[in-house]
Parts: sequence; C-alpha cells; structure tokens
Amino acid sequence: MNLPRRFALLRLAACAALVLAPALHAPAALAADGIEQLRRFVADTRQAQGSFTQIVHSASGRKPQEAAGEFAFSRPGRFRWSYDTPYQQLLVGDGERLWSWDRDLAQVTVRALGDALGSTPAAVLVGAGDLDDAFELSDGGAADGLSWVVARPRQADSGFESMRLGLAGNRLQRMEMRDSFGQNTVIVFTRLETAARLDDTLFQFTPPPGADVIGQ
Repeated sequence: MNLPRRFALLRLAACAALVLAPALHAPAALAADGIEQLRRFVADTRQAQGSFTQIVHSASGRKPQEAAGEFAFSRPGRFRWSYDTPYQQLLVGDGERLWSWDRDLAQVTVRALGDALGSTPAAVLVGAGDLDDAFELSDGGAADGLSWVVARPRQADSGFESMRLGLAGNRLQRMEMRDSFGQNTVIVFTRLETAARLDDTLFQFTPPPGADVIGQ
C-alpha cells in the first residue's frame, strides 16, 4: 500500500493559524533552540486541530504524490487524521485502538494503538510526551525561517530512518520523514490551532455497515 495510505501512524502522524514562512535564511539565534521549542510544543500543546498538506517523494523518482486534509489530536493517544484529497481515508486513534477506514476499498483495519505508536513520527503529536524515550534528538540548525530538530527512532522497527521537525514560536510547522524504503514525506501544517477541549466524538469510530473489518 503506497503512501499517503501507508503513512497512517506507522510512518506517521501538528498554535495559532500558522503558515510556513517563505524560504529565507533564518537568524543564527534560531539554530540553538529547536530542541527546546519541540519540548515546549509537546508539553504545552495538549489538544489541537487544523489542516495539512503532504507530499511523498519516492526513491525511484516518479512523480510526487500529493495529498491534503484535516487533523485533530488530544494527548495521549487520541487523534483524527483525515485525507480529503486526492481520495478519502480516515485514521482514528481512540486511546486504545487505531482505526483505518479506506472508503474506496470499504475496508477497516484495526490494531492496538500501543503497537502502532512506538517511535513513529505520530508520537510527536499524540504521544504522552516522553520524547527522549522514543527518539534520539539533535540540533538541526536554522533554515527557511524555522528552527530544526533531527529525530532518530530508538526502536529498530519504527518504519522510518530519520525525521526533521521545523518549528517557530514553539509551534510545529513542518515534518520531513525518510522511511526505510527511501521515500521522503513532507507534511506542512497549514493551520494548527490549540483548543481547550475538543469534542470526544472526533476520536470515536464505528465501522460503517457492510465494511470489511480486519484485525478485530
């Protein structure tokens, strides 16, 4: 299954309506505080919702795959990640299970959420906050108006090799991931808004009638 469907939370899984700054060289002062900004984002942003764009660059050099959609999350372990274009797919974490609903295939896949998170990129958004247990963090310098952090998974079976996280104002704005197949996935959070409380129904999922349920 190709990304973005394979993104799920195994490759995967963002604040005040922020859009990425233009591609300019950032001030040198930004270079040193990427890790601290990431820690503050994880500690302070307990719930958020917004929209994103995603581009997947394959190792073979074929045309990049583009997608876009909306998301919401509530730490720990609850999230909703919805692809709206070019096709519809929904990923829901209810705190215990990860549900993946492929409308085209009329198929639902479900698995234990603990097995799905681990040291994956999604742990940055919906993990309990124990970044150092899941990742080896290093300073990635400053570029494109952002402070960058390089994160490498501590678990060998995380599904990706490394990840770059771009932050500004203690807010996550960009994720760049290289997976074990040589694919590079870029996610830009075009809108990310903190929320005092999100509706619990966002993080609930019931398989539609007639859907083929796998893994339950």
